[in-house]
Amino acid sequence: MMIETVSETRCFGGTQGVYRHASRETKTPMTFSVFTPPQALEQGAGPRPVVWYLSGLTCTHANVTQKGQFQRVCAELGLVFVAPDTSPRNASGGEGVPDDPDGAYDFGLGAGFYVDAIQAPWATNYRMESYIVSELPEVIAANFPVDMNRQGLTGHSMGGHGALTLALKTPGRWKSVSAFAPIASPMRCPWGEKALGGYLGPDRDAWRRHDATALLDDGARIPELLVDQGEADDFLEGQLKPELLEAACAKAEVPLTLRRQPGYDHSYYFIASFMEDHLRWHAQRLAG
Repeated sequence: MMIETVSETRCFGGTQGVYRHASRETKTPMTFSVFTPPQALEQGAGPRPVVWYLSGLTCTHANVTQKGQFQRVCAELGLVFVAPDTSPRNASGGEGVPDDPDGAYDFGLGAGFYVDAIQAPWATNYRMESYIVSELPEVIAANFPVDMNRQGLTGHSMGGHGALTLALKTPGRWKSVSAFAPIASPMRCPWGEKALGGYLGPDRDAWRRHDATALLDDGARIPELLVDQGEADDFLEGQLKPELLEAACAKAEVPLTLRRQPGYDHSYYFIASFMEDHLRWHAQRLAG
C-alpha cells in the first residue's frame, strides 16, 4: 500500500498529485493522479466521495489531469478525482513489458482495454481489470480521504468501454456511471476485435464479459447511465457505435441519457466541454 509522491501542486484550494506504486497485478510500477479537494484538507474533515476516470487509447493519467478541466468543479463539489494509467508500463531499469511488435497505437502499451489478458505474452503484465477493480482501490483507500461507499465511474473512448463493463460486472459498487464517447461494443468494431482477440484469444464467447452490450443482453444491470457523444467524432460510425448501446439499454430497461453533441469531435476539447456536467451529475448521486 506504500506509494511514492511524484509531485503535488496546490490547485483551487486542493491538491493535484501524481503518485507511483509497485503493482502486484501488473508487476510494474504504476503511476496515477489524484485530485484531493479542499474540503478533505480541513482539520477534522471526513472522507469524500470519489470519481474514477478511465482514459482512452494512447493516454496515461496525464492527459485528463492536464486537459480535462475537472479540478475547479471537483474543488467546488468536494469530489476526489482519481485517474489511473491505461496499461502497464516499462519498469525503469528493469525488463520491459511486451508491446505491439509493429508499434501500433491500438494494442499493447496505452491500450490495455481494462481486461485481464490470458494469452502469452500479455498475461503476465496486462491485468488492468484486476488492477482497477481490486488493487488500486485498496491503494487509494489506504492513502487518501475517500468514502469507498460513494464511488462514481466514468471514462473516455476505450476508458468509456472500461467504465461501462466494469460497472456492469460489479453491480452495487458504483453509485453513478457515465462515459464520454465510449466504445459501446468492442466485439463489433476493429479496435475491440484486435484487443479482445489478442489479449483473450479467438473464443468470442469469452469476449462477452468485456462488451457492454453483451453484458446487458446477458442480464447485467446498472441503475442509470449518462453518455455524451460528439457528432463530428471521426470514430463514431466505425468504432464507437452508440446506437448499439442505446438499443441494448432500451431492451434491458436501463435508463440511458445519450446526448449527441453537434460539432464535437473525439478530443479533450470535447471532454473538457462536458466534464462539468458529468461531475455535477455524479455529485448528485454520490451525495447520500
